[in-house]
Amino acid sequence: MRCETQKFMSLGFTHLPSPIASLLLALTLIITLSGCGKEPLYQQQSYVFGTLVEISIYGEEEARAKQLAGQVLTDFDQMHEFLHAWKPGSLSRMNEIFAHAPARAAIQPGMIPLLEDATRLSEQSGGLFNPAIGNLVRLWGFQGDEFKPVHPDPAEIEKLLQASPKMSDIVIEGIEFHSTNPAVRVDLGGYAKGYALDVAAEYLRSQGVKNALINIGGNIIALGKHGKRPWQVGIQHPRKPGAIATLELRDGEAVGTSGDYQRYFELDGKRYCHIIDPRNGRPAQGTQAVTVLIPPGKNAGVLSDVASKPAFIVGKQGWRDELKKMKVDQGMLIDDQGEIYLTPAIKKRVTFLETGLKLHESF
Repeated sequence: MRCETQKFMSLGFTHLPSPIASLLLALTLIITLSGCGKEPLYQQQSYVFGTLVEISIYGEEEARAKQLAGQVLTDFDQMHEFLHAWKPGSLSRMNEIFAHAPARAAIQPGMIPLLEDATRLSEQSGGLFNPAIGNLVRLWGFQGDEFKPVHPDPAEIEKLLQASPKMSDIVIEGIEFHSTNPAVRVDLGGYAKGYALDVAAEYLRSQGVKNALINIGGNIIALGKHGKRPWQVGIQHPRKPGAIATLELRDGEAVGTSGDYQRYFELDGKRYCHIIDPRNGRPAQGTQAVTVLIPPGKNAGVLSDVASKPAFIVGKQGWRDELKKMKVDQGMLIDDQGEIYLTPAIKKRVTFLETGLKLHESF
């Protein structure tokens, strides 16, 4: 009797009870699916970037797949330290310099292309994707491994809004950098996971891996196939355990979801998520989740991470225009009432797992 294992990766995870519990659950968990069907699928998990990470490699010998997945996770750990917004590392040291503008310091060469790319994408989004508002993120308590319900002082919010920090305030001259605005505090939480996807995909391809799936907390990139079939992923239901829909990924495609269900707190019956609207300095409201599907390309991973943020912030009234600014054709939004808005291109690709959903096509 032939036995076949079918599995889809979830785009986003249900709210974890605590970072420590999640770490104990996920860290160094290695699953080799070589059971009844002897399917050559190797999977390794860890906890990086504040979320669960899973590397799936198909069609390689177990020892080689283990080594390759381990190297990817090692690289992720190094990136996490390099790009961490508040723990000691290259970015946190830069933020200290920014706070004392116009102080100058030497910049690590590897940071230059990331800041330049993040600046380009911020300008493309009209400032709705703005990594320079780390002080607002911190004010709302989201720069920490754990966060507690808090209502920041409106005067502090207004002070930061008036300062108007933006990525273009950062100046790089040769080997030195400085900021023209002391309110700049860079938080690459909406960029780093996508960047890591691109780096990992490039590395695996350079090692001859043809079939793999890399999942960083709901940001996913696919290489090749899962055997004879495409990789299948699940789009996390923002209010229930498990997936609301599934999606088959083609070689090189990346998909990402921004949601209000992972990093959030509730206060006085209201949910506050970590995605801050730079226009008013407050957590975005009116949206439960936005998913984007990005075609193969050099920076598909980065775009899967970044492009969903502006659409999430503006909500159902303007989300399609925001995707067009980011040159994204395939997207889906779930509003605060659970109604679903889809672009025609992604509507052809998703398979919903529930009946009775309210669907709207957005052109």
